[in-house]
Amino acid sequence: MEFGELELFVVSDGTFRLDGGAMFGTIPKVLWVRTNPADDRNRILMGLNCLLIRTPTENILVDTGLGTAYNEKFAFLYDVDKSQTELLRSLAAAGVQAADINKVILTHLHFDHAGGNCFQEGNGEFKPTFPNAVYYINQGELAYAKEPDPRSKPSYLPYTWEPLEKWGQVVLTSGDEAVAPGVAVLSASGHTPNHQIVTVGSGGLTACFLADLVPTPAHLKTHYVMGFDLNPLATMENKERVLKQARAENWLLIFEHSSDIKAGYLTEDLKIEPIELASL
Repeated sequence: MEFGELELFVVSDGTFRLDGGAMFGTIPKVLWVRTNPADDRNRILMGLNCLLIRTPTENILVDTGLGTAYNEKFAFLYDVDKSQTELLRSLAAAGVQAADINKVILTHLHFDHAGGNCFQEGNGEFKPTFPNAVYYINQGELAYAKEPDPRSKPSYLPYTWEPLEKWGQVVLTSGDEAVAPGVAVLSASGHTPNHQIVTVGSGGLTACFLADLVPTPAHLKTHYVMGFDLNPLATMENKERVLKQARAENWLLIFEHSSDIKAGYLTEDLKIEPIELASL
C-alpha cells in the first residue's frame, strides 16, 4: 500500500493460539467468544502480523513474530501454523530478502514479537536473521528481559537478543524517539513496563502499529485488556490516550494479533472500518 512517500505491507509469520481468558482478562467468555471463538482447549486464533515499511532508502521491519527456534511441544501447545506463510516467505513476496532489511524495530521482547530476531544453525548456534540490520530495542525492555519477574520469565527467551548483542547489532532507545524519517517509537507501557508502539507518517498521513496495546480490534474498548498485562491500568490509560488521538487525526491502525482484520480506521463508536492493506 502506498502511504505518502512510503509503502506499507503486513507481513505474516503465520498464526498461533493463546488462551482466550488470558487474552481478555476479566471480560467474561460469554462476551469475548462472540468475536473470538475458542477451540476445545479454550484457545483463540491469533495472527502474527509484522509490518514492513519501505522508505525511499530503507527497508524497516517492525517485530519478527515467533521465528523458527521452537520445539514440537511448543508448536503443539500454541497450535503454531505456518503452512500458509511465515515471515521470510512473506517478505520475499514483497520483494525483500533477509539481507535487504536495514532496521528492525522491536515493540517489546516477548517470544511472539521477537522470536524471529535470530535463527538457529545446524550446530546449535544462534545468529541474527537479518544480518545487515540494526535492531532497535528499548533499553528498559532489554534490562527487564534479562531480569524479569517470575510470571513474565517464560515470555522472554535469551536467544532473541543475546546474538544481537554478540554481533553488535543492537541500538538502544529510550522513550519517544525517531528511528527514521517519519518513523518513530512511542512509549505505551502496561503490557510490559517499557512496551512501545510505532507510528509512521508521510504526506500528511499517519499509521500506528499498536502491538500489544490493542492486539486485535476486539480489544478496542478501554477495559478490554489482557491478563498478560503487568499493569492493566497503565494499558487502559495509554490505550484511551492513543485511540483518542488516532480518532481525531484519522490514523490508520494496524493490529499485530488479529487473524482477520489487519488494518483500518477507527469510527466514532469504537469500531474499525477495515481497509485492504497488502497482507503477505
